[in-house]
Amino acid sequence: MKELGEYLRRTRTSNGVSITEAAEDLDFKTVILENLESGNIRAFKDMYELREAVKSYAKYLGLSPDKIVDEFNDFLFEHTSKISLDDIKMAQKSSNEKKEENRVKSPYTKEYKEPKKIWPIIYIIMGLILLVTIIYLIISNQNKAPIRTDELEGRKCLDYEFTY
Repeated sequence: MKELGEYLRRTRTSNGVSITEAAEDLDFKTVILENLESGNIRAFKDMYELREAVKSYAKYLGLSPDKIVDEFNDFLFEHTSKISLDDIKMAQKSSNEKKEENRVKSPYTKEYKEPKKIWPIIYIIMGLILLVTIIYLIISNQNKAPIRTDELEGRKCLDYEFTY
C-alpha cells in the first residue's frame, strides 16, 4: 500500500495540487488523504470505505480508477491471504471470550432463557376437545328415536289399591 500511496502523492505533487486543496475538493478530511499517501491502512475501520476513498482520489488526480482499484485489491489480497484460517478462528474465539469476561454479572443483568410458551398449545387442544364434544352431542341427539307415546293414548289407567 505504501507504493500505491507514494504513486498517488507523486501524481498529486506533479499536478501542482496541495493536500489541503485536494481534501477540500474531494470533501475529505486532510488526515484521510495523508493516511492514503503514507499507506496507513490501519487508520481506516472499513476496507470498503478505504477502497472508495482510493477510487475517488485516483479519479480526482486524473488516473484510471479501475487500474488503481485493481492494484489496491491486489495489495488487499496479498495482505489478507497471509493470515491463516486458524489464526482468524483463534482471534474470533479470544475476542468472544474477552467480551464474556468483561460483562457484568449480577442477578439484575443475568440473562434468563425465556420459557417455552405452552399455554397456546393447551388452549388449542382444549378448544378441539370442546368442539369434538359439541359435535358429538349434536349428532347423538339427531339420531335418537322419538319417544313413543301412542301406546298409552286412549287407554285408561287402572287404579290399584294396595293393602297390607
